[in-house]
Amino acid sequence: MLQQSQQQVQTGFCDDPVAAYDRIAPVFARLAEQRRPYLDRIDQLVLSEMPPESHSLLDVGSGDGARARRIAHTRGVAKLVLLEPSVAMQGEDRADANVWTMRAEELRSVQAEFDVVTCLWNVLGHIFPVQSRIEVLRQFARLVSPGGAVFVDVNHRYNARHYGLLKTTQRFLRDQVSWDDKNGDVVVCWDGCSTPGHVFTDKEFRHLCKAAGFRVEKRFVVDYANGQQHRWGWEGNLLYVLRSESPLIDSSRPLQSGPRSGD
Repeated sequence: MLQQSQQQVQTGFCDDPVAAYDRIAPVFARLAEQRRPYLDRIDQLVLSEMPPESHSLLDVGSGDGARARRIAHTRGVAKLVLLEPSVAMQGEDRADANVWTMRAEELRSVQAEFDVVTCLWNVLGHIFPVQSRIEVLRQFARLVSPGGAVFVDVNHRYNARHYGLLKTTQRFLRDQVSWDDKNGDVVVCWDGCSTPGHVFTDKEFRHLCKAAGFRVEKRFVVDYANGQQHRWGWEGNLLYVLRSESPLIDSSRPLQSGPRSGD
């Protein structure tokens, strides 16, 4: 049997991100290890900002569940639910968590309450279109308990440290001249397997949160290469700590045009 580092990924483009994750499941641990400093810092920030006495956690787009399990174990969370639509990603270890094989867009059918909801490593960027992102955030707001917190980190469209100054400047100018929700749409590639993704601006994400009934309590900027925290948005990806506001905005209300300005 081949070791994970030697296994090959079925290459090509997948319209459905879930199908892409099915393909990369055999090498996901290796891909995660390549971003270990960043992922570990995000997890540390989540742990530091979790409400005291958190007893339940829902991780949306949990992958193999390793990160959510570490967070839950560290804080003594008794109820852990892993939402992962890719069966191949889930693995076989389910002794310490309840695994929901469903898409985030299907959370409307769930009746539950969680002290903490996490949606990490740009999972939100694989949800299309923009109205679906808002609806998923609305469901987070509905499912989080009073006094609970939601954590979302996204790939930052103006992350000049990662994308380079030229590409970041081009993206910024395009947004200024002709804002469109699709400006952040990209093609993500892992080991030759590619799928649609989306990279966000800070104001774009805050706009989504407002439409979903959230307020941004804190924002952290984390370097995608080394996990260091920075002050300025152009220096990394973005982690948000969200708190639900009530009443929630009517889900039938259309989204207005997004903001033009950048970070």
